[in-house]
Amino acid sequence: MFHCNCAPREGTHLTPPRASECSHAWSDGAVSPHETSDSAALRAVAEQVAAEAAEHLRSLPAPRGAAGAGAAGAVSTKSSPTDVVTASDASVERFVRDRLAQLRPGEPVYGEEGAGDAATARWVVDPIDGTVNYLYGLPWYAISIAAVEAGATVAGAVAEPASGRLWSAGRGLGATCDGRPLAVAATTEIGQSLIGTGFAYRAERRARQARMVAAMLPEVRDVRRAGAAALDLCAVAAGWLDGYLEHGCNWWDWAAGALIAREAGAVLHIAVAPGMSDLAGAGGTVDGLGDDVTLAVAPGVAGDLVELARRSGAAQV
Repeated sequence: MFHCNCAPREGTHLTPPRASECSHAWSDGAVSPHETSDSAALRAVAEQVAAEAAEHLRSLPAPRGAAGAGAAGAVSTKSSPTDVVTASDASVERFVRDRLAQLRPGEPVYGEEGAGDAATARWVVDPIDGTVNYLYGLPWYAISIAAVEAGATVAGAVAEPASGRLWSAGRGLGATCDGRPLAVAATTEIGQSLIGTGFAYRAERRARQARMVAAMLPEVRDVRRAGAAALDLCAVAAGWLDGYLEHGCNWWDWAAGALIAREAGAVLHIAVAPGMSDLAGAGGTVDGLGDDVTLAVAPGVAGDLVELARRSGAAQV
């Protein structure tokens, strides 16, 4: 899918490690006192719960049985026949909610499957980002947990059950993968850039997105569609992708990954729902990109990617 470890590709700059980015010592109990709410403490909680949830998911039945019928339990659909949810999604979200209730009692949780009140949420959870990949046994899916404070994402972790990688960031503390500091690619040529994207669940919107990608493709090195927004944002943070552009992502899709990308140096533009603040601290939307865009890109090609997306019809997607 992407590189097998967290090492950046050649030409990617690394920032010096900070003491706050060292591995956390975990225990069965809370990693910090409940009254502590700084980004380092919240990051530690997100890391611990995401890693435990990844282990929980690995303990569940494999997503595809011998007959290929999805042994992950009952498979149902949501917004369209291609928008699937498995019993494992629900199981992981219950696990995460229970652990957060133990470690941070009384703090509201907003999750993809269990919902909640977005306006009062302290924690934003995607139990399996990339459910279709998980269902098919494609190892590009993750558990995403973000902490929100005063209307902004302040900490987040993304755990990959298949590879064991753990991505995380705290506001002002940088971003890491398995404790190794991350930094975005140093590329300055849009024509030499690898761009990630994604597609909606509705057929008519997919067709519009495909037209946009077709227009962009001759102008970049190549385009990748991997199927997990949180991990695509982490890939930008690692320099595995030079940029990522997708329409229609939900809050839980990008809440943790956007912070990881930003703390690694990415330029972000995220259009949030009406009435919601700039929850990623991402700088808001840009004219001509559409009203529900998620964009993360290395600074050296940020302006070029925005302009290319405009010319390619991003506003009409």
